[in-house]
Amino acid sequence: MFGVLLLAPLLTLTATEVRRVPATDAGQGVASDGRYVYAIDNHSVARIDPTSAKVVARWDGDPAKFKHINSCTVDGGVLICAASNYPDVPMEGMIERFDARSLEHQSTRQLVDVPGSLTWTMRHDGAWWACFANYDGRGGTPGRDHRFTTLVRYDDRWREQARWTFPDTVLERMAPRSASGGAWGQDGLLYVTGHDRAELYALRVPVRSGVLEHVATITIPTGGQAIAWDARDPRLLWSIERHTHELVASRVPEVLPK
Repeated sequence: MFGVLLLAPLLTLTATEVRRVPATDAGQGVASDGRYVYAIDNHSVARIDPTSAKVVARWDGDPAKFKHINSCTVDGGVLICAASNYPDVPMEGMIERFDARSLEHQSTRQLVDVPGSLTWTMRHDGAWWACFANYDGRGGTPGRDHRFTTLVRYDDRWREQARWTFPDTVLERMAPRSASGGAWGQDGLLYVTGHDRAELYALRVPVRSGVLEHVATITIPTGGQAIAWDARDPRLLWSIERHTHELVASRVPEVLPK
C-alpha cells in the first residue's frame, strides 16, 4: 500500500512572503474566509482582522472534550474543523462545526473506522476529503508508521468512496510525522504540508484510488501545520509560524501552465 518513487523530474518553486499577523492562538493552523483569518489551536479558535490584527471573536473549548483541533476550513457561514484524540490510541477523527461569525460551537460528528488521526478536511468537487495521519513513535498505532498516511474521499453522508496513499517522495520529507495541512487549489491540485519542514507539496489526485502524484515542492516561509488559501486570492496561501505565534501570508507561484 506504500507509495512508489516518481521518476519524472519534480518542479521546485519558492513562495514569496507577503505579510505576518500576530496571533496568540496560532498553534495548529489557519483558515480564511477572504475577509477574516482564523487562528487555530488545540482547543481554541480566534477570528482576526488581518489588517489590524484585532481579535473580533474567540472560542475556548474544554480541553477534556476538545483534545486536539488540528485544522479548520470555512464553508459558507460555517467553520468546519478536523479534530483528533492525539496522542491517544486507537486513533479517532471528529468533525467540529462552528458558526464562522460568532464562533459558537454547533455540533460534533464522530467518524467511524478511520485509518489514522484526522488532521484536515474540506469540501471539494461535491465530496468531503479528509486526511488521516499516522506517526512513528508517540501517537502512532503499533505496527504502523508515517507511510500509512491516507487521503479519503467521502460522500455527503460521510460514507467512504475512495482512498489514496502518499508517494515516497513526500513521505520521506514528512517522516517521522505526517500530513498536517491540506487545501485544494483552484488549479485542481491538492496542496499538502507536513508537520515541520517549510515546504508545500503539490499533488495530483488520480481518478481512482491509488497513489497521489507528486508534481512540485514549494518552499514556504513557515514550518508545516495546517494551511488555507485566501478565499479572495487563489494564489495567496496562509500558514502559521507556531514558534512566534504568527499567521503568515505568502504568494505561491503557479504550478501548472496557464
